[in-house]
Amino acid sequence: MAGFAAALTLSIALACSPATAFELFGFKFFESEDDNELAVINPINYTVNVEMTPAPDDDGSLADNLESASVLVSDEDEPVSGSLGLIAKAKQDRKRLVAALYENARYDGLVYIFIEGRNISDIAPDATFDTSRPVPVLIRILPGPKYALGAVSVDTGGVPVDPSEYGLVTGGSAASTDVLDAEAKLFRDLRNDGRPFVAVTDRDILADAADDRLDYAIDISPGDRVPFGETWVTGTETVDPGFVAYMAGIYADETFSPEELDRARQRLVDLGVFSSVTVREAKAQSEDGRLPVQVEVAERQKFGFYGVGATYSNTEGAGFSGYVGHRNLFGRAENIRFDASVSRIGATAVSGNAREIDGIDFDTSLVFKKPGVLGPDSVYVGSIAAGRQQPLGYDRLFLTATSGVEYKIDDAQTLKVDLQGEYEEITDYLGTREYIIGAVPILYTFDNRDNELNPTDGFYAQAALEPSYGIENSAFFLRSRLDGRAYYSPLESNRLILAGRLGYGTIFGTDVLDIPNNRRFYAGGGGSVRGYEFQSIGPYFPSTTPPGSGFNERFEDTPIGGLALFEGSVEARVSITENIQIVPFLDFGTVSDELVPNFSNFKLGAGVGARYLTSFGPLRLDVAVPLDPGPRDADFQIYAGIGQAF
Repeated sequence: MAGFAAALTLSIALACSPATAFELFGFKFFESEDDNELAVINPINYTVNVEMTPAPDDDGSLADNLESASVLVSDEDEPVSGSLGLIAKAKQDRKRLVAALYENARYDGLVYIFIEGRNISDIAPDATFDTSRPVPVLIRILPGPKYALGAVSVDTGGVPVDPSEYGLVTGGSAASTDVLDAEAKLFRDLRNDGRPFVAVTDRDILADAADDRLDYAIDISPGDRVPFGETWVTGTETVDPGFVAYMAGIYADETFSPEELDRARQRLVDLGVFSSVTVREAKAQSEDGRLPVQVEVAERQKFGFYGVGATYSNTEGAGFSGYVGHRNLFGRAENIRFDASVSRIGATAVSGNAREIDGIDFDTSLVFKKPGVLGPDSVYVGSIAAGRQQPLGYDRLFLTATSGVEYKIDDAQTLKVDLQGEYEEITDYLGTREYIIGAVPILYTFDNRDNELNPTDGFYAQAALEPSYGIENSAFFLRSRLDGRAYYSPLESNRLILAGRLGYGTIFGTDVLDIPNNRRFYAGGGGSVRGYEFQSIGPYFPSTTPPGSGFNERFEDTPIGGLALFEGSVEARVSITENIQIVPFLDFGTVSDELVPNFSNFKLGAGVGARYLTSFGPLRLDVAVPLDPGPRDADFQIYAGIGQAF
């Protein structure tokens, strides 16, 4: 539905607008000369040469750094507007190049720029040049010696500070960027020490050409540590301002902290009810000596939301889904959402692979979230769901209700604890059984990835424990699972990303057939071992059903599921262009009906994928083959989605 709407919008735009150009995935369509930028008045072309005196202490990067800083070099193919435009550009370029020399600790460096052999310092503003050919420009650079820090003095008004921790030490780097970065870090650390009114009162920097040293002295007034005061909220209309102050989580009388202001802003952004959020300290202390906090918000224009979608596969048939919800149900960012979907409409089984199914699948769920139930970093989540599922090994009708709390420990860690009740009717090879299950799922997550949809660095880990009790058969079992993912970029350009994941799970307490099928372990499919049919890896029921046995022949030769799981993947995400990646991968996994994985049934899947990187995440297409196919596996599988595979 969304794709149809996009196509309709595009067709209307093209029908109602004059011919123009648009760009899609890096390709331009309907481009004409009229699409170029406005023409430059009195255009002058020029050529530029750079001459730099070799510096004996240069490691080879200086020339590249200087050329990168020059706009005359980078814009050489673009005309300038008249002789005055060329002169102005050259003078601005000289300032940039001098700054670049300072950034490389070359404080005696000199930059000369000549146009038609004349020094720009001597050229009158109304000078003209011979424009019958590109005007020659020469940049001559005398870099001079590389300076180091000489005498260093840092006075912070009695607050203990070690300048060497910031690289401010005799003999250290005198590059202007390094000195200013060190100063900024020192400034930031003093503020993080609870001092909101840090100020630089004096700075003295002297370049001593006699010994190529840069003497650096700075006086900083740190100010006193100041406690937070009251939190004031402006900009709310329908959201309770008192609730906003509570969710900011800044407590009066606690010591000022810029990091706490940042966390407060993120908490309010995560509520999903504001289009903009600003959290900052007041400019001055109140009469009681505390520092008020000002929260400014702008509410979303609409709190209601909805969406629809559709899918189609030649093996899975058609599917439709939709959702509707509200982000601010009672004025305190309560979120409610109803989802419904139907799938496998008109599905046909692939001969020799997927089993025959009976009718369509459906899922419905109603989820309610209330933030702040156990403090600003918590959210209550209650849900009820019902549906019908027909994966490879069983049919399932279910009704599930959960009630729990998710708590954000810090920026990387969350803990979620639920109470869950579930009724299920499951049919497999052995027949139809009913289950009534009570469970307490506990989920701990650590996530310090730099990007959720396209990580290049970091680590992700989950630890899940789910103690459960089957009321109908008095069976207690404990399902546990550990998952980890790691990402590493050996190149600064991030043109090669190495990614890997491992998963391990075990179910303790009872036999595999006493556990509901959906709670057993399976492997195979897009989120597991690519190349294999979904849930197809592991032990199977018999491939034939004896006459009169009472077993369900619809489930001949289908997976049982297991008590133990081990699986993983390795990928190399190689950038071919700025937006396109090629991704070779190898997946592996095994499932056992014992308490430890059975590596004699170890399965490997291999393949290659393509990624198109967009602002909302990578568009993913993977093709994988099973290296040891089973009775239900096709020759290859194709997977598509948004985001990396893991």
